[in-house]
Amino acid sequence: MQAADQPVSAGADLSARIGLRLRELRTARGLSLSELARRSGVGKATLSGLESGLRNPTLETLYALTTALGLPLSSALHEPEAAARDAALGRAAAAAVSGRVLDAVLLERFEDEAAVSETYRIRIRPGAVQRSAAHPPGTVEHLVVLSGTARAGGATVGPGGHHTWAADVPHSYEAVAADVEAFLMVRHPKP
Repeated sequence: MQAADQPVSAGADLSARIGLRLRELRTARGLSLSELARRSGVGKATLSGLESGLRNPTLETLYALTTALGLPLSSALHEPEAAARDAALGRAAAAAVSGRVLDAVLLERFEDEAAVSETYRIRIRPGAVQRSAAHPPGTVEHLVVLSGTARAGGATVGPGGHHTWAADVPHSYEAVAADVEAFLMVRHPKP
């Protein structure tokens, strides 16, 4: 069971949009609230609060929910209509979400007939490890470290370094001593 997410505050608009998107994704998959709660390990009351926009989602909770739905994390953060509108106006759309160890800002989502590719600006905080479950088969992650030293995908990567790994197995992220600033690109092949 995931830890309870925090009540909504300054990010109420983003929380409401993410909640609406989660409900759309769940119903499109034909799942009840109870079934998605069971599959994800997120409490039914927490899921209901997220979908109604009454709770702020954490990165860990969103990851558990999108994994249970068989979708990339950006599916919950990305609003196709808003992205099209922002692109037409020449501005970038970014959605930020934080967790215990990692903060992520979705910078770009590109989708074609073969895959969904996501680009995030991330910060990894020291003192704990972010463990990620396996993504669907064929998923690959690429990390480029801007500052700090990270352990990710089975390697240690310092400033200016990069690492690529198969993310269809459990993997983790950890800051070695100080905050790590990095770009993370995830490519999810379509089934």
